[in-house]
Amino acid sequence: MSEQSRDAGSHDDTIPKLTVRQLAEDPHVSVVLKRVAGEAGLDRPLRHPRVQKNGLALAGHHEGVVPTRVQLLGETELSYLNSLSNDARSLAARGFFSLGLSCVVVTGGHDPPRAFVTAAEATSTPLFVSDARSSRTINALHAVLDDRLAPQTQLHGVLVDVYGVGILLVGKSGVGKSECALELVRRGHCLVADDVVRCDWRPPGFVFGQPAELLRHHIEIRGLGVLDIRELFGITAIRDRKRIDLVVRLCEWDDKEDFDRLGLEHRHHTILGTPIREHRVPVRPGRDMSSIIEMAARNELLRRDGRHTAHEFLQKIEGHMLTEPAPMDDGDAPFDSPAPGEAKVQKPSWSTLMPHAIKTESSAWIPAARVPRKEGDE
Repeated sequence: MSEQSRDAGSHDDTIPKLTVRQLAEDPHVSVVLKRVAGEAGLDRPLRHPRVQKNGLALAGHHEGVVPTRVQLLGETELSYLNSLSNDARSLAARGFFSLGLSCVVVTGGHDPPRAFVTAAEATSTPLFVSDARSSRTINALHAVLDDRLAPQTQLHGVLVDVYGVGILLVGKSGVGKSECALELVRRGHCLVADDVVRCDWRPPGFVFGQPAELLRHHIEIRGLGVLDIRELFGITAIRDRKRIDLVVRLCEWDDKEDFDRLGLEHRHHTILGTPIREHRVPVRPGRDMSSIIEMAARNELLRRDGRHTAHEFLQKIEGHMLTEPAPMDDGDAPFDSPAPGEAKVQKPSWSTLMPHAIKTESSAWIPAARVPRKEGDE
């Protein structure tokens, strides 16, 4: 089956802004950053969540240096600088700080060379000293940069936690997303966000959703208004954040539209460049949508365990065709015209369990993926 996708946000236009000042003053940075020069450049932007440790730049090889990344100098780089003469050290400092760097961090609590302090002040480049070694400083900065520079977007939908599976309900306004979420909460599942879902991307390739601050813990039901789920059902009925594992698109029932009957379609909903499995579920009066969503969550857990029910079922059908083909009358299926002395050969058919079933009657109307071959056929 073909894969279809819809894009919701991209990496380029959803990355938030972060300045050196905001990073240095962030209380979640677990190391102490002491500024020793470059106060005038604290409003320079940081646009990359990874620290750069490029010792070759001190030797004059500036290719590959990304100015908007945090530049880090550790013991190895400092030992190289201390081995240089005063003139060579000053030349290396002027070349390094002339690249328009956002900021530079010296690790291990070591005082930077005087030439570096002078060059940083002359170019208004913030120069910091970290009290921790390089490895700990890098981990601390990455943790904050991953959070502050995570690509973000905002979607219309409802996010629920069903059996630990984060399910994003999407569809036209009024199709019943909030009502379905309310019934799921009544059954013991958790509401994450209603109407507005704020999404952010995290490595190695996950998308997380959370509610807008003003709508947190609330859900809107037509005819009742806005309800506070936390007050009605308690703290266990809500979650502040959840990874999006599955997208369920609720569609209005249409007899002319061909919905997946076997579970073999591979559809994906793309959020922030990350494809997430999507199911299209038709809605009409009398269908228990909450039970269907619960089954979708259980089936997703089976997939994680390496089980694919539709594929296994199709393999059983194919095995049945190969070993026990269903008898058919002459009028049930067309036959190739046999050569003189040969028996009639049946053409590939669509049904094995119910030969007389038609497309709209039963899920037993299953395509034959393989046709049995006679011995000696090439």
